[in-house]
Amino acid sequence: MRSFVHRLKLLRQRLLDQGINEAPYDRFGRTLLRFLLVLGMIIISLGLFVAATNPSQAQTPNYLHAEGNAIVDANGNRVILTGINWFGLETESFAPHGLWARSWESLLDQIQELGFNTIRLPYSNELLDPSSLPNNINYDLNPELEGLTGLEIMDKIIEGAGSRGIRVILDRHRPDSNAQSELWYTDKFDEERWISDWVMLAERYKGNDTVIGMDLHNEPHGPATWGTGDLTTDWRLAAERAGNAILAANPNLLIIVQGVEQYDGDWYWWGGNLAGAGDYPVRLDQPDQLVYSTHVYGPGVYPQPWFADAEFPDNLPGIWESHWAYLIHENIAPIIIGEFGGRSVGEDPEGIWQRALVSYLRDNNLSYYYWTLNPNSGDTGGLLLDDWQSIDTEKQNLLSDYQFPSIGGEIPNPESNEEPPTPEAVEEPPAPILIDPQTLGVKYRTANLEERSQDSKPEFVIYNSGTTAIPLNRIALFYWLEDQNDQPLVFHCDWAAIGCSNVKGSFDAKEDAEKYLRIDFAPAAGVIEQGQDSGEIKIRFNRNDWSPLEQSDDYSFGPVTEYVEWDRVTLYIDGQRVWGKEPGSEGALTPVNPTTTPLEPSPVPDVNGDELSQQESSNEEAVEQITPATIATDEPNVQSNVDSTPEEADNVPTSAGTIPTVWVAFTVAAVLILVGLGVAVGLFLGRRKS
Repeated sequence: MRSFVHRLKLLRQRLLDQGINEAPYDRFGRTLLRFLLVLGMIIISLGLFVAATNPSQAQTPNYLHAEGNAIVDANGNRVILTGINWFGLETESFAPHGLWARSWESLLDQIQELGFNTIRLPYSNELLDPSSLPNNINYDLNPELEGLTGLEIMDKIIEGAGSRGIRVILDRHRPDSNAQSELWYTDKFDEERWISDWVMLAERYKGNDTVIGMDLHNEPHGPATWGTGDLTTDWRLAAERAGNAILAANPNLLIIVQGVEQYDGDWYWWGGNLAGAGDYPVRLDQPDQLVYSTHVYGPGVYPQPWFADAEFPDNLPGIWESHWAYLIHENIAPIIIGEFGGRSVGEDPEGIWQRALVSYLRDNNLSYYYWTLNPNSGDTGGLLLDDWQSIDTEKQNLLSDYQFPSIGGEIPNPESNEEPPTPEAVEEPPAPILIDPQTLGVKYRTANLEERSQDSKPEFVIYNSGTTAIPLNRIALFYWLEDQNDQPLVFHCDWAAIGCSNVKGSFDAKEDAEKYLRIDFAPAAGVIEQGQDSGEIKIRFNRNDWSPLEQSDDYSFGPVTEYVEWDRVTLYIDGQRVWGKEPGSEGALTPVNPTTTPLEPSPVPDVNGDELSQQESSNEEAVEQITPATIATDEPNVQSNVDSTPEEADNVPTSAGTIPTVWVAFTVAAVLILVGLGVAVGLFLGRRKS
């Protein structure tokens, strides 16, 4: 700084020696200082404004791509899409169906609560015409949608899905709103319009990783061919043209290509026959964005000959293998079952087929979108019943046996669109909880009765029969295992009345190798009032290599499908056992002694009988609370609902991403201000000494 001031003085003296008046330069210094100060404040304000209004700007989008036969995220973790179709935008309503009966947000909440991580959203090109006005909407229930175009309603659905951790696939279901077309073009909507609409949507949602893919055309059939080279009918060539145009506009999207109806004289479902993709693959400029899709239906839709075969249903895997599953087994490309569904999941042929398909999907780690959420699908019905509120529980039970978590982060609490309140700082330790043994208890059932299975699905309700409200974050639940395999176990929360973001799971073992799953709860989970319960907590766990579990050997497992009191699951308050019997113990309980244990973290109960002190357990507890199970990159993305490690932070939505924007603004502003101060000080000192 002194050298800088000295040079300014020399420059000023040189100017004075030449007869130039000093006053303008003093004014110049003052003016420059004011200007730079104002500029610095503007930059700081802009930085703070951008950070506050657009916290996602600094986040790293988590787009998907293909590796061999798998779909993976930006970090190479395998992703399984387990979603549902929600139709209506492609119809004359020009809006998702059901909005006459309830709000769009409540429907998204229910999709989230049902455990789906993706929505396939059909639309028509006619939706995008200015004359296509949304209708069949109860605006009293959906005031936010009034006055919007169909495209703007699509924006709303995508925005709402993203805020709930749900991804979206856009499906060009029809050219116009009347009916599906055999080919990708019609007299009214030609190929140029088909491609230009796709490019517009690709550009519109560029940078928004809620939209992960584009299903180019629904169910090519009739004259549609594969690999013939005929530009008017060869669906494979048309998919290449559209797919490459989309990727030129938005290179991060999955390009989803369905099959045709017949290939080489072999007839199958509309859009389902991919037998030609092995000999004539779709060639994209970015091959790792290609995903194939098939549609599979049962005898309730059409009595295909294989349903009448004497070998049914054992013949089904062979049918699926020859038409589409070979793409997975030969490691050619990923495949999504874009539509399947039916009215029955019982013991009739329709139900037998549907249950066999779900089992096949699970065994082969295949992605799917169930047809459909809507109850008004004539040949299949929907997951919702005709009141648009009630759930077909048999269908949901079937699907819930094979669902995966949201992609790249925790699912927000389905009961609220607001962020959980930040707990206020506690000046004093929390008051001790004095309860008698058996005041807290656990009811248990399982959603998976199989003795040997790829995953275990225990479900719990914690109840409080005492006279004192119990904060859930003071409670730890232990589910005891008998797993001698060295493969790490992975925890998932599928649904919880208190919100899965408030449920944490970790695995550990006693010194004698008795393993257990420990479930803890965040402060935002609230309390269990006297005479109340926690609501259902539905979790599951599996080995990270998906090798089978012998869950019937687990101490806490029981083959019960209705909730019963279950003392083979143990509960602890502040480290003291208050419910249940540990393996090998007599199960005797003693009243909880008064403690002054802080709310977080609660002490870790020593499973050998002693309670560890807060100091002894703090390091271990911190690791258990914030470290997710390690997931091999070539296995399904089954990340648990726990806080992310620092290495994963770029992929988890967080307002912490605003910090770089603020610091850049402050740094630039500070440099400018220092320069201005230097100039002004130099001129001032020069004037004082001259």
